[in-house]
Amino acid sequence: MTSRMGLAALLLTAGASLAPPVFASTFFFTAGDADGQLGALSGDGPQSVATETADDFFLPATTVISGATITGLIDAPVTNIGDVEVEVYHVFPLDSKDPPSGSVFTRVNSPADVEIASATRDSSAGTLTYSVASLNGRFAVSNSVVNGIHAFPGSKTGGEGPASGEEIQVTLTFTHPIVLPAGHYFFRPQVALTGGRFLFLSAPRPMVSPTPITPDLQAWIRNANLAPDWLRIGGDIVVGAPPTFNMAFSLRGNTIPEAGIPGEETCHDDSVSAVARQFRGVAFGASALGFASVAALQDALDEFCNPR
Repeated sequence: MTSRMGLAALLLTAGASLAPPVFASTFFFTAGDADGQLGALSGDGPQSVATETADDFFLPATTVISGATITGLIDAPVTNIGDVEVEVYHVFPLDSKDPPSGSVFTRVNSPADVEIASATRDSSAGTLTYSVASLNGRFAVSNSVVNGIHAFPGSKTGGEGPASGEEIQVTLTFTHPIVLPAGHYFFRPQVALTGGRFLFLSAPRPMVSPTPITPDLQAWIRNANLAPDWLRIGGDIVVGAPPTFNMAFSLRGNTIPEAGIPGEETCHDDSVSAVARQFRGVAFGASALGFASVAALQDALDEFCNPR
């Protein structure tokens, strides 16, 4: 079998001559702009209870995710943001205890119990960088979910009413891009804010440029007291119209056609070969996909091919 670095060196010099070329395509997912309906806590709450809000996205093919945006409402200065972290979850029952605890009405179409370890990115660990733009100095939402996160049947609190603050958009660049196979996932950002809170804002409808996602699994929330279970924001907590909520975020990257299949012996070599074909060489591919080096790309493909 060709060694990992041996194959990479071969493709680095020969990739440009391989035929026929197969080109990766740009991937872009968006749920649209904030709609003013809801803000859901995703960070530490007023009693320092860690709270997570997650919404789903779909990958039509193996994809390298190089960055994201999240839109939220803050009630403290932007300079008080201390850390930004994102996690990615499979859809229940993967990575989960099944049957579940029974503490919530349903776990169908919820995020899994635990995150995909290889897909966590954190500014404090240097695996993502971020910038913040102010969109609206005074933005209001009709309803919010911050503390009212309780096990069923006491979950239907209806939310905690209107909230207002500064609408911001946080643009994330993953210094170590995330490689995931085709499938349905949940994206969970958290923003640590000294002396304030970050409310993840709702948005109208998720799209994969330009097609709506079907089925849409909607937004879910949990805090440290409820974990590992999750509640549907629309239905389990907030009832009435609208019946479901989506959150304002976007993802960007590139699909990698003909990448290897995770768990198979040839996955790594097949994936390196696919990158080299599509980008006329593995070095060009590493750069175009947002990796700092060929070695960093190789490490990401190892994680992709050998999920843990």
